[in-house]
Amino acid sequence: MTARWRPPSRLYAILDVSLTESRSLAPLDILDVWISAGVRLIQIRAKHMGTGALVALADEAVVRCRAAGATLIVNDRADVAVMTGAAGVHVGQNDLSPGDARRVVGDTALVGLSTHSDEQFRAGCKEQVDYLAIGPVFPTHTKDAPDPVVGVEGLKRAAAIAATSGVPVVAIGGMTLSRARAALEAGAEAVAVISDLMTGDVEGRAREYLRALA
Repeated sequence: MTARWRPPSRLYAILDVSLTESRSLAPLDILDVWISAGVRLIQIRAKHMGTGALVALADEAVVRCRAAGATLIVNDRADVAVMTGAAGVHVGQNDLSPGDARRVVGDTALVGLSTHSDEQFRAGCKEQVDYLAIGPVFPTHTKDAPDPVVGVEGLKRAAAIAATSGVPVVAIGGMTLSRARAALEAGAEAVAVISDLMTGDVEGRAREYLRALA
């Protein structure tokens, strides 16, 4: 890494395949709608998808994102990120370490890390990461066993810690339109949104978020 990475958008859209399937939505259709709306930072999260199916999905998603000038990141699977030419990988506390992920994806790819406490965030600042996510900032239902809520105050502490290292902070967990702006005001550089981006008119919802976070 050389210069610090900066998110291309304040909206970080998480394409959770389990969620799309539960709502009878096709992941690539949602991706196309988001791209059309102007979303330029997207993560594919497919915890229960087999490797072959995930590679096929990410391959096509990378093609569509590149054509639109959007950044696509793969959750957990550094190998899939490399195979498909995605921009990078996002890992959690129980996945590959950031250092191991970096060895897989290389120096020019993006590596993001999830953190859930002040201690984890401080440790993350010392890793070879391009950004750190902190959360859940608000109660969330998109994980089977969510970590304890850190709240807006926890986000503020993370932003203060990050200020000394220059690592961008992404707020995640329980985000809604009414909460997203507060996350930015607390110091986040981007806001990760999952289920609330698939409410009602999906394209209209994405545009609402982009306006709220502008």
